[in-house]
Amino acid sequence: MRRDELLDAAECLLEDQGSQGLTLAAVAERAGVSKGGLLYHFSGKEALIKAMIERLIGEFDAMIEAQRESTYTRAYLKATFEAIETGRLRRWAVVTGAAGDPALLAPLREAMARWHRHGLDDEPHPQTSQIVRLACEGVWEVATHCPAIVDYGAVRQGLLALL
Repeated sequence: MRRDELLDAAECLLEDQGSQGLTLAAVAERAGVSKGGLLYHFSGKEALIKAMIERLIGEFDAMIEAQRESTYTRAYLKATFEAIETGRLRRWAVVTGAAGDPALLAPLREAMARWHRHGLDDEPHPQTSQIVRLACEGVWEVATHCPAIVDYGAVRQGLLALL
């Protein structure tokens, strides 16, 4: 079984049962492998959570890169709304919620710092770009916890107009 299939199984388990349901035995069962097969790829639960977080960061980096047409902030904004529209945002909430140890979220904090610093000085209006990036964080939060209260298309257009 491939590593990504194990990560998919863990994410599905988290979404269905929450962090209390994330055990190595449950992940192995969900993936249809032995616990030993799971341990071949991940040394324990922390390694599994760390791998899920790293995968999400890598995916978001790829989404930003795929959107690169003019400025980094525009790409970041478009990647944010793509994450919402495709349901990937839900995966972020589920996985980061499973990380009970703040140290497991260190890669995410580092990625966020990088995303918010990257190319800011090259933007036509650095302060406006920073505001748009921070607004994207607010959109993520609302979309995670109460998605029906926002017209995402209108918000996206408004933020793009600021740039």
